[in-house]
Amino acid sequence: MIDALVLVVLVAAGALAVFGVVGTIANRPPGAAIRLAVGGVVGLLALQAVIAVVRVFGGVTLPETTTFLIYLAVSVCVLPIATQFATAEPTRWGGAVIAVGAIATGVAVLRLQGLWAAGA
Repeated sequence: MIDALVLVVLVAAGALAVFGVVGTIANRPPGAAIRLAVGGVVGLLALQAVIAVVRVFGGVTLPETTTFLIYLAVSVCVLPIATQFATAEPTRWGGAVIAVGAIATGVAVLRLQGLWAAGA
């Protein structure tokens, strides 16, 4: 994995979490702006996933390849699922749902980095 990309993803996920909390505090349901922010973070996660999959299947040996690939899939899927859940019935708590999804994504990315560092 690319350390700079991991840092960018973590900062973006953290900013998205703050954005979700601010929306919740402001008593606003998730709107187009937060959906665009989620899309940006998911785009970064997809880029990271493609790079990691190419490197794993290109010969990088990891001690826990299956675990790594599962975390990789989870990191990409959590935010779209959280956004769908948050916008299905828009309430002020939708931002909190997205914030929790962003935090969970950040934790998954940190775990991915740890698994990568153990093998590379």
